[in-house]
Amino acid sequence: MRVGIVISNAAATNPTHSTVHLALAALQAGHVLRFIEPWDFEVETDGRIQARAHCIDSAPQSREDLARMLVERQLPRRNIEVDRLDILLLRVNPLHDAVHSFALLAEQAGVRVLNSPASLPRTNHKGWLATLPGVPRPATLVTRSRSAAERFAVACTTGVVVKPARSCGGRGVSLIRGLRGLEAAMEAAFKAGDGYVVVQAYLPEAADGEKRLLWLDGRLLGGYLRQRAPGELRHNLKAGATPQFCALTAKDQQILDSLTPHLRREGIWFAGVDVIGGSVVEVNVLNPGGLHYSGLFAGQDLAADLIHSLSNRMER
Repeated sequence: MRVGIVISNAAATNPTHSTVHLALAALQAGHVLRFIEPWDFEVETDGRIQARAHCIDSAPQSREDLARMLVERQLPRRNIEVDRLDILLLRVNPLHDAVHSFALLAEQAGVRVLNSPASLPRTNHKGWLATLPGVPRPATLVTRSRSAAERFAVACTTGVVVKPARSCGGRGVSLIRGLRGLEAAMEAAFKAGDGYVVVQAYLPEAADGEKRLLWLDGRLLGGYLRQRAPGELRHNLKAGATPQFCALTAKDQQILDSLTPHLRREGIWFAGVDVIGGSVVEVNVLNPGGLHYSGLFAGQDLAADLIHSLSNRMER
């Protein structure tokens, strides 16, 4: 297969990134890769979509080698015709408007784009999860209204987590008990996102960690536990959280089963699902991570399963 992968920035590539795991597995399976950054697309005078891509046709010895080639920009750059790709994988967060537009154009030209660009503005918004029937989740309000947030916070005896409805990296997230600090927390969330704020009942089970479950086309691929740093609210690894082994249970599968019809309806192929105490707190569809530690703790190459899944999709 000719696989294009849209990445946020080649210079920021790390060997532990799920994108690098996925890319090396594709190369080892005999596929060729074209890495495209958000500023690499263009439309030629004949109307065809091209991209100035980092090109690699054979597998390096390790993920470290592949990451270094991208960071140091050692791969040859060539103009490619995007419509000649078999698959275009979107691995960018945040989703640039230009990338979204070019992804839609590529799909219109016959390229299989994953995850489906048509649904990403919807499924990437935290308001989407709050609308899904049958999915276990904390009590959640999505609003711009301070008075509505105050009423909701007063009713939550455990406190509330305030966060942007559209953001990444754990920016603008606060824990509020009662009303003190709620206005400042909402202001921080406003500035970090799109102006809408999620006010979510705090789950005391967060002290035991947050599971990252990997959903692949309807099944539980793997997962691991993220234990937050002392004094920290967020479970993000960049915020100092520690990755730990966790057993994957029948309950985890049931949680993903509740999400599966919604994800499939939206054309999602691969997602990261964050779970605290049996409740889904976030669904990550833009650039889901977790392959590195999930595979490490399981002792398996989970990225190979993703490539096998892609091959099966091409045969349908």
